Amino acid sequence: MLLATSVSATDRPTLKAGVFEPARMAPDFSLAASDGGELTLARFRGKVVVLAFGFTSCTNVCPVTMSVLAQARKELGDQGDELQVVYVTVDPARDDAATMRKYLAFFDPTFIGGTGSEEQLAAVREKFGIASKREDTGAGGYSFAHSSYTYLIDRAGVLRALMPYGNPAADYVHDVRILLQERPSEATP
Repeated sequence: MLLATSVSATDRPTLKAGVFEPARMAPDFSLAASDGGELTLARFRGKVVVLAFGFTSCTNVCPVTMSVLAQARKELGDQGDELQVVYVTVDPARDDAATMRKYLAFFDPTFIGGTGSEEQLAAVREKFGIASKREDTGAGGYSFAHSSYTYLIDRAGVLRALMPYGNPAADYVHDVRILLQERPSEATP
């Protein structure tokens, strides 16, 4: 019987993203949502959440990440309805709820953005270890250098993995499918 247990644990599919060991509950937060409601992680219990941070005027990393996530959701087919992409801004001065809604709808209308005061957003970034630094670009313009990885949060709200920037949609599809197949009791830390 011990051998059977060892084999089944070994046969369990592994995530392509870096796994949190031990897994723990994702820190919740409350922000203004791009869909007009309140954005909390608890709102999406029962779905797998991919949590990303960025800003709508980003020209490099952010649109690539959103495109990859949109492609992954599409490749998931019917299971895509069980995935929620949450995008939290690092630029509250320019990213109000309406701006985020328009930006995210370009990629996928189901994506939901979060915004708030600089203090609220700084607290969320701190909870998730997100670095963000405003950089002047000249002529009064600015951009941000920020952490570019995404978090995978399972249906029970447990922070399970960290996907580095640059992974293809297929890696997200692989990991989301594994997380969707788990029973909630398997996901609880």
